[in-house]
Amino acid sequence: MLRSSSTTVKNLPLKRRLCFLLKLVCFVSSVLIFCEFLIYYVVIFQCRWPHVKGGAHMSEKETSASVLKAIILADTHLLGEIKGHWLDKLRREWQMERSFQTALWLLQPDIVFILGDVFDEGKWSSPEAWADDVRRFRKMFKHSVFTELVVIAGNHDIGFHYEMTTYKVNRFEKVFNFTSGKLITRKGINFVLVNSVAMEGDGCGICRTSEAKLVALSHKLNCSQQKPNHSNRRCSDVEKLPASEPILLQHYPLYRKSDAECTGEDSAPPEEKKIPFKEKYDVLSQEASQKLLWWFQPRLILSGHTHSACEVLHAGKIPEISVPSFSWRNRNNPSFIMGSITPTDFSLQKCFLPFESRVFTIYCAAGALLVILVLAHVQLLTPPFYFAQRLISKHKAV
Repeated sequence: MLRSSSTTVKNLPLKRRLCFLLKLVCFVSSVLIFCEFLIYYVVIFQCRWPHVKGGAHMSEKETSASVLKAIILADTHLLGEIKGHWLDKLRREWQMERSFQTALWLLQPDIVFILGDVFDEGKWSSPEAWADDVRRFRKMFKHSVFTELVVIAGNHDIGFHYEMTTYKVNRFEKVFNFTSGKLITRKGINFVLVNSVAMEGDGCGICRTSEAKLVALSHKLNCSQQKPNHSNRRCSDVEKLPASEPILLQHYPLYRKSDAECTGEDSAPPEEKKIPFKEKYDVLSQEASQKLLWWFQPRLILSGHTHSACEVLHAGKIPEISVPSFSWRNRNNPSFIMGSITPTDFSLQKCFLPFESRVFTIYCAAGALLVILVLAHVQLLTPPFYFAQRLISKHKAV
């Protein structure tokens, strides 16, 4: 009987240690699950599809049939084998994968547009490295058959103009079925895909081909928007498209002097806003910008490249939205655009992703709390309860 009692007393500290260890494991696991999974649902769940005019009075079935729900994001910059550190890859790509998959599950868009710079090293990657980048992209941005994914070429995918080759353009087109001057029509809405890297205007082979396709497409769209009783011999044999003003999708923004007029918490930092943009590098040239506006007279332009948000009005009536980067690598507060679009109208809403700084703060706070708990358990740190109890005892003694 005495032996049994002594054994129980000896096992008591061990049981307490195991219980404490189990509590620590549960605490650490809970923090990891929240920061790496649940936080994406908590943040993106707050995003709502914007309403278009008349859409608020439609039934859910009518809205689904007439309104196209589109997600627009940009500049994912999947790291390559040359400049990409494995830890940076792991952290940033996990963030984008969880953000994208959570957005698909919660928002269920009809279509997703990625406005270029999908890869960081596509402009110089070897065939083997390119294949690995594509494999990782398909894993991160996998989607159901009910959601369409459309990808635009950026300068990091095929190179700046002086780096761009037919080989790089073709391998990008082969993977993503992208062609400059390609028209995508969904629910009567016309989207024009533009290879903005090829809008150099110097007469290069790729540039000439790209511009010729854009001119031919603009002719079709202009003919389709004419009234039925309007006679025009040039349009007599042209294939008729939906008579909806197009939306341009491209990587480079149209020409603007700088980001000085851009506002919002995800616009460029104050010290960068007044830095003048370089034509054909930061933005399209004035000539190329005027061509696109004149050819298509778009009702909306969506672009990326700058990694920061901006809203610009061209010719006093044509809005352009520069979409911020989707990756923590480029900004602390990444986001994407949610668009409810009809053939005659559109409404856009921004959806922010979890801030990297906030996730880091949660980890730091959890780490500090973990250290305090461990020190208190091994009695290197007096628990606050006992400390207060000692103060009260001393006060009574006095």
